[in-house]
Amino acid sequence: MIPRTIFETEHEQFRESVRKFLEAEAVPYHEQWEEDGQIDRQLWYKAGEQGFLCPTVPEEYGGVGVDYRYNAIVTEEVARLGLTGIGFTLHSDIVVPYILHNGSEAQKRKYLPGCLSGELVTAIAMTEPGTGSDLQGIKTTAELDGDHYVINGAKTFITNGQQADLVIVVCKTNQDSSAGAQAFSLLLVEADTTGFQRGKNLKKIGLKAQDTSELFFQDVRVPKENLLGEEGKGFLYLMQELSQERLSLALAAVSSCEAVLQHTVDYVKERKAFGKPVAAFQNTQFKLAELDAEITAMRVFVDRCLELHIQDKLDAVGASKAKLLSTELQGRVMDECLQLHGGYGYMWEYPVARAFADARVQRIYGGTSEVMKLIVGRSLLAD
Repeated sequence: MIPRTIFETEHEQFRESVRKFLEAEAVPYHEQWEEDGQIDRQLWYKAGEQGFLCPTVPEEYGGVGVDYRYNAIVTEEVARLGLTGIGFTLHSDIVVPYILHNGSEAQKRKYLPGCLSGELVTAIAMTEPGTGSDLQGIKTTAELDGDHYVINGAKTFITNGQQADLVIVVCKTNQDSSAGAQAFSLLLVEADTTGFQRGKNLKKIGLKAQDTSELFFQDVRVPKENLLGEEGKGFLYLMQELSQERLSLALAAVSSCEAVLQHTVDYVKERKAFGKPVAAFQNTQFKLAELDAEITAMRVFVDRCLELHIQDKLDAVGASKAKLLSTELQGRVMDECLQLHGGYGYMWEYPVARAFADARVQRIYGGTSEVMKLIVGRSLLAD
């Protein structure tokens, strides 16, 4: 394996702390959380106490103001241990940055301390029953009535949906058909607001310990000061944050690949077929060699994207390439590694089975592989 040079000593010390925390506080309980359909709410408080939530938030709001590499470490360790129920990455890498980058000073001081402590779990409500990657097809409305916006609509596939205390809702604030992307705004909705309801916790192929919900808004009144940023700029804000979201998914994909490959190497050394270890067969060695080479190459590329991101140089096209290539590789790695496990690979108690099921959605959320190809393709053909 090529040594990683992007992390410094203090980053690796942080990684060790995160790994020990997860091994003690999450690994022994994750199977039960899969049965429950969500993680223990107390894990959020414990992670907050350790400083593992939103590490990039500046000190003035209660954070430590470190660089994004610390976020990346949390993402990687959660993925490496197969703890796919834990929604820390969505919270720290995706939702909180909207508040940090676009929120008013009052909003930051009101919400960020709770996001850091784990008292406020966050979610972002984009996807609707009739829309997927086509965010401009969103129909949830927010109409101004005096000093309040009145929200009506429904969202689905919302990560952290059952436990979220604060939801950023993508709404249509301009009903004029000619408004285009400027029709959308972001509103902060607290979970105890009248008219806000959580639907069922959705049953999924994988990510079984992750609460993923339907959300409903019926005449939900939120004060005008809950508008995040400016009205009509919601779509712009979404586009600005998507690069970090897609990088997070790429980081998780590569870490999961590395972990499952190691599980498979360990398994084929022990498992025997036709009187000898499965590892002794040339086909096994060739398959493992191919996967290891591809994962190594992907790690180098994604680390380069991470390096560019902390320098504020990673563009939407680069992030889309990272997300596309890493998640497609993840799918292949899980399939090949499951095959090398034989029938046991299909048994849920084996890490490869869980990883196989969990990996499938990586090519869907955060923008499908097809959308990633569109972004890259259009950049090639642009004048």
